[in-house]
Amino acid sequence: MPALSPRSVLEGRSSNRAPIALIIGLVVSGFCLLLALAFYLLQGGPVNVVIGTALALPTAVVLIALILLIDRLEPEPQLSLWLAFGWGAGVAIIGALIVNTGSELLMAPALGAEVASVITVSVVAPVVEESFKGALLLYLLWVRRHEIDGPTDGIVYAGMCGLGFALVENVLYYMQGLGAETGEIWGTVLIRGVIAPLGHPLYTAMTGLGVAYAATHRGPGRFFAVVGGWCGAVFLHALWNGSLTFAGFLGMVVAYLVDFLVLVALVVVVVLDRKRLVHLIRKYLPAYIPSGLVQPNDVQMLGSLAGRRKARHWARAQAGANGARAMGDYQLAATELALLHAHAEKETIPPEKFFARREAILGLMRTARDAFFRRMPQAPPPPWARQERSGFFAPPAQLASGQLPTYQPRPSGFGGPPPGGFPPGGHRPPGHPPQPPGPNGPRPGGPWGPR
Repeated sequence: MPALSPRSVLEGRSSNRAPIALIIGLVVSGFCLLLALAFYLLQGGPVNVVIGTALALPTAVVLIALILLIDRLEPEPQLSLWLAFGWGAGVAIIGALIVNTGSELLMAPALGAEVASVITVSVVAPVVEESFKGALLLYLLWVRRHEIDGPTDGIVYAGMCGLGFALVENVLYYMQGLGAETGEIWGTVLIRGVIAPLGHPLYTAMTGLGVAYAATHRGPGRFFAVVGGWCGAVFLHALWNGSLTFAGFLGMVVAYLVDFLVLVALVVVVVLDRKRLVHLIRKYLPAYIPSGLVQPNDVQMLGSLAGRRKARHWARAQAGANGARAMGDYQLAATELALLHAHAEKETIPPEKFFARREAILGLMRTARDAFFRRMPQAPPPPWARQERSGFFAPPAQLASGQLPTYQPRPSGFGGPPPGGFPPGGHRPPGHPPQPPGPNGPRPGGPWGPR
């Protein structure tokens, strides 16, 4: 069996092949996107489709770049991001077109065409569209839960899904603007592409926050978090649509101010979550200092975006692109290691999965180190460590594996042992070698060994 690639290890896969479920999701999303394209061609013709797409793409490209920018510290798997975008652009669009149109047609005979249109826009559309977009996040929570490590991940996946939806929906609105009165197209572009381009990503981000909470916590609160997030998404969506329908320009201003405040709150959440991630690195990685895997200066480097960037530049200068790639893999693996410990402390991962995942991550850190030194056997001291020691320079044979911290779930956790960890010869995951506690022994009543 071939060794796992760095990407497979970071994404938590058991093989180098892409998961079947993700491939199926991409195929279904692509098929739905083709159906939407066929519908657009029948509605407006190829010329209007091309012009509408050209007008919608710049906004989407800029916003995708912004979302990827906030996802730099612990990037999400590219395939999962493509699935989120494709789901919004394909499945959610087709589902919304069918249900919204069908609902309006059913209500029109009883309520009249105008009233049916108002109800569809203000009530039905927000519920339907946020449900279809939220379904992707529920899928990730169910199948790819380990990829959601905090609020930023929920916002990123929700944002990509919302942007896919907004891109394809904007093409339709721009096509309609092209066929209306002269000059109306530019008003449509101004509102949807400049004034309020973050609408759909913003609404779905509420569901993303609820899903992120559910992925990183235990207990009944997870259900209420997801439902509450979805309700928040529907409310913001309905507020925007309803304000334009019932209050015109003034309503749009009020809704825009509310959305702007929500956007500011999301920026604060992302900033705080980044600080949380840096804190996790500085909190959990020192437990690996006795093993030699990292040293204090490594922890400082890994806990700073500027320090990580300088380390990659140094690696590139010493060993070229391969060296920079190796350093990037080392940094991402160390970040995933800290996040793994955060999941374990909240008891959202069973001990056997913790040890298996940790073994893969430690193997990647060692592989990355070996890949660098194959290109640069006599590298000078790294800038973050100078003349002091660095775990990046420690050969795997010199690592003291017996000094790795132990996972000690509470008795109420996953049926593990009482505080004290997995002592030699005691209960431990099948096939996992004994993990003796570190030199200071386990912390009484806590889930961790030496820190």
